[in-house]
Amino acid sequence: MAGIKLGKLPDRTPIKFTITVTPDLARALGEYAEAYEAAYGKRQEIVELVLAMLRIFLESDRAFARRTRIKPTRI
Repeated sequence: MAGIKLGKLPDRTPIKFTITVTPDLARALGEYAEAYEAAYGKRQEIVELVLAMLRIFLESDRAFARRTRIKPTRI
């Protein structure tokens, strides 16, 4: 149906990544989750925090953003 206001939705199929981190990074991420909870009063899973961190990092890298033309999103 051409001419409707809403464009075609992008692919939103989740892609699973499995990573292994060093003990010191795991500890730091746990501490960050605790700091997040202290700041906002709500516990978030580490994986959710890491996803937000990665998105913010990629969006803040101006050279990468120019090269790939990623658009900032709100998390």
